[in-house]
Amino acid sequence: MSAKKVLVVGGTGYLGQHLLQGFSEIQATTPFALGFTYNSFPPQHLLLAFPTSFAFHVDLKTGLGFDSISQQFGQPDVVVNCAALSVPRACENDPDAAISINVPSSLVNWLSSFAQSDNTLLIHLSTDQVYEGVKSFYKEEDKALPVNVYGKSKVAAEQFISEKWSNFAILRSSIIFGPQTVSPVPKSLPIQWIDGVLSKGDKVESFYDEYRCPVYVKDVVAIIRTLIDKWLSEGKKMQLLLNVGGPDRVSRVQMAEAVAQIRGYDSSLIKPVSASSVDRGVKSPADISMDITKLVQKLNICPTPFKDGVELTLAAEASM
Repeated sequence: MSAKKVLVVGGTGYLGQHLLQGFSEIQATTPFALGFTYNSFPPQHLLLAFPTSFAFHVDLKTGLGFDSISQQFGQPDVVVNCAALSVPRACENDPDAAISINVPSSLVNWLSSFAQSDNTLLIHLSTDQVYEGVKSFYKEEDKALPVNVYGKSKVAAEQFISEKWSNFAILRSSIIFGPQTVSPVPKSLPIQWIDGVLSKGDKVESFYDEYRCPVYVKDVVAIIRTLIDKWLSEGKKMQLLLNVGGPDRVSRVQMAEAVAQIRGYDSSLIKPVSASSVDRGVKSPADISMDITKLVQKLNICPTPFKDGVELTLAAEASM
């Protein structure tokens, strides 16, 4: 029986790298072929860190690069799509780019080219920003009413996948936080940024009126691995939509306070401000905290409490 194949689309991003690390740790006990795609920069560090993986340059807008995956890797049993234009302001400034990257039409068209396309599970990362943000603890059944282009592009992606693909798991993720990656990502990581500012004795302005359910990155990896194991062992039709967040509803102020408490920083440096007082060039939903009951029940996974995740993140940074 040939080895199973897992392809991570967007493998050089924050979650993508953590997935590669998580998968590489189990390859010794569960042999499978691991591939990943990249777009913006060649992954030298990743090839050194994960020498048994296959790297493919792919342009999601045009679909260029997928043919080489067909030739060198073949049809994957599982595709995890982490690739996205995920900066809301960038999406607002270029809606066409947001749609062309965030709606995985080229990926799904490529997967459809295989004779037995039903044999591939597509795990797609969506966002809590599909919700309107006018109440607390949204459930998967609540209507998706995004307030910005980023959220709208992600809703379009969810609809496209559910209409065009037979086996999928769509994960509506909150803010993902955790340790830095093997190859440091260019974007600012929330906990590390707060820690860096407070450690210098500088003030941090934080929103007191925007709420999320931040999720620890290794929990997201565990969720995806559980879905993959379920698919590979059972092979049953899968059409899942899951909220993927942590168990705690927190504001940006509470995020900063957790860092200050763990590190022993002066909490008076944290200045609560209203989200409406800052022009970010994009509308942002006020409260998109999520109910994760379905996630816990379906996969038997209990995500890490926020403060525990912050402690793990800061401990990992200290050991690097």
